Amino acid sequence: MLRKTYELILDSELLREYALIAQGVSSGSRLKLLKSFRQFDKSVLFGTNSFWEGVDVPGEALSAVIIVRLPFTSPDEMIFKARAAKLNANGGNPFTELALPEAILRFRQGFGRLIRSSEDRGFFIILDRRIETKSYGKSFLNALPSVPIKNVSLEHMVKNLEDCYNE
Repeated sequence: MLRKTYELILDSELLREYALIAQGVSSGSRLKLLKSFRQFDKSVLFGTNSFWEGVDVPGEALSAVIIVRLPFTSPDEMIFKARAAKLNANGGNPFTELALPEAILRFRQGFGRLIRSSEDRGFFIILDRRIETKSYGKSFLNALPSVPIKNVSLEHMVKNLEDCYNE
């Protein structure tokens, strides 16, 4: 999905003035990709969950975080599967007791990559429609600090971003 998104954006030329850097597509280690990202005034860095663990991009170098899918662990992941089986065996609910809390924690950590202090500002964009269509979507939003939340079309979001960055 990351590669396809990167290629679609590259082919569209909508961000032609930006350096586009993508984990698993652009060559180099995680540190090299981060260094390239920081080098350019206008750059976009595409990374998966694993890429962002332990990474810090302070200040204005990071102005937007886009979450394509809510960060649930794959139910086929071995450790998750074992923990879910144990919960099931004890009469628990693996989704509400394991999957959801872990995903909300990762979601908050994603927000924390962007907003580190009261002076920081930026856009935290969630493209996964489950945030509004599933009952658990409110749990994700309630986990964020008190910030303005807008539900807008993709076109309206792009216009808002352009207006903000052109100020």
